[in-house]
Amino acid sequence: MTSNNSLDSNASERIVAEARARQEQREKTYREQALKLFPWVCARCGREFSGKKLRELTVHHKDHDHDHNPPDGGNWELLCLYCHDNEHARDQVADAYAPAAPGEGPESTTTHRPFAGLDELLKGKK
Repeated sequence: MTSNNSLDSNASERIVAEARARQEQREKTYREQALKLFPWVCARCGREFSGKKLRELTVHHKDHDHDHNPPDGGNWELLCLYCHDNEHARDQVADAYAPAAPGEGPESTTTHRPFAGLDELLKGKK
């Protein structure tokens, strides 16, 4: 007799495996399309790929939506592994340094105002 935890675990593992298989199949499909549409050259660094090295050429989704795969390849560009990693790292850095909207992010807790009243002091010197 099996417990509910093992059933839940088995079901979860099966669901994850199926999702990964679907994703892998989807990736193969648009990768094959992209390799037919575009020259085997990294769109950033210009390196050319062929033979076994072709596996180092990846499909980058320009809008970062992996479900947006138009048949004309308008959302894709071929990037080598290094440029692809760099592209995503740049986005992460930009997001990290983006200014927070009012009410978001940490509020200033500084209480010391070193220049408070300076404008009044300067006006008095004139």
